[in-house]
Amino acid sequence: MTSHKKAVILVSGGLDSTTVTAIARSQGFECYTLSFDYGQRHRYELTAANQVSAALGVAEHKTVVLDLSTIGGSALTDMSIAVPEEETQGIPVTYVPARNTVFLSIALGWAEVLGADDIFIGVNAVDYSGYPDCRPEYIAAFERVANLATKAGVEGHAMRIHTPLIDLSKADIIRWGVELGVDYGMTVSCYQADQTNGAACGKCDSCRLRKKGFVDAGVADPTHYK
Repeated sequence: MTSHKKAVILVSGGLDSTTVTAIARSQGFECYTLSFDYGQRHRYELTAANQVSAALGVAEHKTVVLDLSTIGGSALTDMSIAVPEEETQGIPVTYVPARNTVFLSIALGWAEVLGADDIFIGVNAVDYSGYPDCRPEYIAAFERVANLATKAGVEGHAMRIHTPLIDLSKADIIRWGVELGVDYGMTVSCYQADQTNGAACGKCDSCRLRKKGFVDAGVADPTHYK
């Protein structure tokens, strides 16, 4: 039976957002997945997002074109800034200025259009790369904004931002996804994935966290590396 409980889910085609989509589906939500073509160097993730959305049987998948390379400021949107292949301290150059705020705002708009009170995002505050917009206090603040700034919120439809992975290790995320039948071979996490086949570099922050997660989870790593 089709659920009437709708949720908008931010999907990048990566490991975390794919797991979140599977979690939302397991909780009975009718899933509407949202990706962004934002001028990122790792555009193959959009192919993965399409494949993941189809495989998980979502109600609709939408890609919004929003070129953040016009402001740059990140190794992911400015090709003149190299993606680090060694561990860095502090907030790394792969941080995209205000990205989650922009993405969540558009997800919020689509949720209003759909009549959905729930938004899912795969942020993680444990095995993460130091991004300020992945912290619990940021999500709580955005949820307050969501309920102040929308017609839905004013009319009593409380908007909820779900972050089921926020306190989990990468290994725990992978184990949960495996239990839900997620095929991680479809996902692309690399910050400089090959544009033709999505092959991962195996060296960037995202690749290191992903590889360690599979090792710690005791799960065979299905990632296609260069």
